[in-house]
Amino acid sequence: MSDDKGTGLRPIVEVAADLGIDEADLELNGRDKAKVRLDFLHRAEASRPRGRLILVSAITPTPAGEGKTTTSIGLAQGLRRIGQKAALALRQPSMGPVFGRKGGATGGGLSRVEPSNKINLQFTGDFHAITAAHNLLAAAIDNRLHFKDIDLDPTRILWKRALDMNDRALRNIVIGLGGSSQGVPRESGFDITAASEVMAILCLADSPADLRSRIDRILVGSSRGGQPVRAGEIGVTGSMAAILNEAILPNLVQTTESTPAFIHGGPFANIAHGCNSILATRLAMATADYAVTEAGFAFDLGGEKFFDLKCRAGNLNPAAIVIVATIRALKMHGGVGLDALQESNPRAVERGLENLAAHLDSAEHFEKPMVVAINKFGSDTPEEIEVVHAYCAGRGVLCATADVFSAGGAGATDLAEKVVAAASAPETPLKTLYPLDWPAERKIEQIARVMYGADGVSILPAASAKLRRAARLGYGDLPICMAKTQDSLSDNPKLRGRPRGFTLSVRDIEIAAGAGFLVALTGEIVRMPGLPQRPAAERIDVDADGRIVGLS
Repeated sequence: MSDDKGTGLRPIVEVAADLGIDEADLELNGRDKAKVRLDFLHRAEASRPRGRLILVSAITPTPAGEGKTTTSIGLAQGLRRIGQKAALALRQPSMGPVFGRKGGATGGGLSRVEPSNKINLQFTGDFHAITAAHNLLAAAIDNRLHFKDIDLDPTRILWKRALDMNDRALRNIVIGLGGSSQGVPRESGFDITAASEVMAILCLADSPADLRSRIDRILVGSSRGGQPVRAGEIGVTGSMAAILNEAILPNLVQTTESTPAFIHGGPFANIAHGCNSILATRLAMATADYAVTEAGFAFDLGGEKFFDLKCRAGNLNPAAIVIVATIRALKMHGGVGLDALQESNPRAVERGLENLAAHLDSAEHFEKPMVVAINKFGSDTPEEIEVVHAYCAGRGVLCATADVFSAGGAGATDLAEKVVAAASAPETPLKTLYPLDWPAERKIEQIARVMYGADGVSILPAASAKLRRAARLGYGDLPICMAKTQDSLSDNPKLRGRPRGFTLSVRDIEIAAGAGFLVALTGEIVRMPGLPQRPAAERIDVDADGRIVGLS
């Protein structure tokens, strides 16, 4: 086993060889990362049965997050330590949160995907390609308006511009100022790249041809007569597909313990569907006996969308669900303030179990075996941890404490054993939360009642009108992508624990025709985040030896 220039990383061709991937099937990006050609995926799927797919989700997080990615990485490493062939399929980070509040998003401690700094920053350029493709369409739309060669109402254009950075000043802007030679003045704005429909399309496409047809179907606006105008009519979707021709190929890297990891795509879960690409997930399943993947934020958001959006689109069927819980999050839901989460408080943990119970209840609707993973922090006490184990035992749910940050895969062997036991149950058919032929209003209410615990739904008049229009245009049978706060089961981020007695309010509807879903917006969800007062970008630097520091 050779290291990569003293970094401890194996050459990526060796990691690929562990999965049966020849160097000829790779597009190398240096010695430590590569893209995998899709013809290999097709050969691999034809030559062996699919591996078991393990979905990792979580309870409602604290603002700092609960280490779902770290636990996913530790679990895959733990599976390999107990003799199982495992691979990861994870989202790649957006530079917005990296430089914003959360910092890096490649795991932590001894459960990290590497080269973490490169993955957190520009990686293989996929986000840049998505941004460029998105903005090419935006530029072409304004070019058509300038030359007046398309019937497109400037006041009804839906397509904005994109940037992979948190910048609140760009949420709402006016473009085309400066006279007739500068374009048509109109209101517009920017979305962060992770919220772009192009990102969702890349992650849901099953082939380059599917990618191209989905781009053609993007709804960019309306004519003056109210008829839909799609991206295919703008004339640049072939060029957009060309920009994305390399970006659609999944990326292969490794963990700190050389576990193979396919890192590809990164849609937000509180706005989009929050899952890595279908192609990367299929690659992990085609090359390993256990494919560990995650869905963004908690089960109410990422988990539900994984089943109702990703599994529908990709013909996927997980064998087991892992729900990550932390003692600190349970204490927060039990009424402890954020400044006191490190203090021992078993009673607060017990009160906070209501949030874990809500997510387990929601996950039970999909009829898959479940395992609770306690992501252990140094401040956790045995008494607090025992509260969670006792609850799970009383409920008949497998539970394991995982010390994946400090111990890597060695800290996840018990979790891995329990996941193998859960996933060995006889396979059951994929169950979704609703059939596609239900009216959109009924789908929204089903999600709100079953996933969030709402008493009902209030669809505001503007949203109701857009649902009626979506049905008239033939989009009524699309699944629903709920845009909701990640900080609460409800649409009010201040309601912790297991909120009851609330009505979910849907204020707007967006048609993501290319991605293939309707977006129901609740609360104050923004597509372009802002930076905090002291962003993570202020502590990142490059030392005298050219090493990036401060990016965790």
